[in-house]
Amino acid sequence: QVQLVESGGGLVQAVGSLRLSCAASARTFSSGQMGWFRQSPGEERKFVAVISRSGDYTYYADCVKGRFTVSRDGAKNTVYLQMNSLKPEDTAVYYCAAAFSGILSSIRTPSQYNYWGPGTQVTVAT
Repeated sequence: QVQLVESGGGLVQAVGSLRLSCAASARTFSSGQMGWFRQSPGEERKFVAVISRSGDYTYYADCVKGRFTVSRDGAKNTVYLQMNSLKPEDTAVYYCAAAFSGILSSIRTPSQYNYWGPGTQVTVAT
């Protein structure tokens, strides 16, 4: 079964906004701490944000703090990444991922996540 599917990527001008969505299976959503990562060509996949199972706690990479907001909707089994004040350096393929274990503040590497979506491209024009 498909565990995670991202949507909402596209082309946006610098300082613009975009909201990404990640639809999860009910089982994955209920048990997963849901994270967002991004990867540019030739670079390693980097942590962006994560939200707790309850939705009460979030952590962000320093480079997106104050600009991005992660949230989750239990009724829709969906996690969101609201991206504001976008910069060209935010251009990347964005992935959502589920981690079934680990301390929320410490799960910041791809190896700590169990399931991944296929990714959605975000391009920020200069």
